[in-house]
Amino acid sequence: MYVNVKGLSDLCVRGGVTTEPSLIEDFVRGFNASYPLFDLVDIGAGKESAHDKIGDTLADRDLIGRVSLIEGLPFASDLDLIKASYRVTKFSDLFRDTKISVWAPWKAAVASKPRALLTPSPVQHVTLSRTSTNTTTTSNSVPTSSSSTTTPNSGEFQVVRSKSSVPPPPKIVERNKYGQRVDRLDFKTIPRDEVNRIKKLKLCNFYYLQGECPNDNCHHDHSRKLTKTEYQVLTAIARMTPCRYGLECDDPECFGVLF
Repeated sequence: MYVNVKGLSDLCVRGGVTTEPSLIEDFVRGFNASYPLFDLVDIGAGKESAHDKIGDTLADRDLIGRVSLIEGLPFASDLDLIKASYRVTKFSDLFRDTKISVWAPWKAAVASKPRALLTPSPVQHVTLSRTSTNTTTTSNSVPTSSSSTTTPNSGEFQVVRSKSSVPPPPKIVERNKYGQRVDRLDFKTIPRDEVNRIKKLKLCNFYYLQGECPNDNCHHDHSRKLTKTEYQVLTAIARMTPCRYGLECDDPECFGVLF
């Protein structure tokens, strides 16, 4: 079997199959070691690498009678043209017959939910100022909805909204003069012992840093309550994972390393 292991690892992470690209690489090594008669060959990122290897193998006409085509996804047009010359079989319990659904961007699962379900809305603080000292009011309710405007009558309390109800400015992605993304994180200020301790906790980066884990079978911890310091250390640890979009990434909350 010919496969671009790095590309497959990235696809499995984006599709929520796993949260660690290294697990796919470990699987390939373990599978090859466990089954001596099976070869899972890493052909790299070349677009035509797999086609070239298969093409050269099938060029030996003496092997045609010994070759079987295993169909998972429907054959592409180039294989569909030659499948009549070979035995074709399926292993539905072993190989997928549909493509891996990709999360694009990574935070799609979080962004698709109502904002109110993720973080509580900021509390609107209300202060009251009397506009007249000659009249007493018995009203116990003060309208605080920001979607309506109330004009106070003479002698009533006037609603004055505090500045804390103003939404924070949107996050931005800083870039250098070449248009490349620049993130600010000083690793020197983070104790190495603390980094090693947090690593051993096996925390889920998706859950703690993005608000939700897209992997239903995730084996990382989602139950621990982090302190502010632990959150900062986890952010630094997450930055050790490469971002697949590199310097072109435009997600202000991306925690990957940029190359």
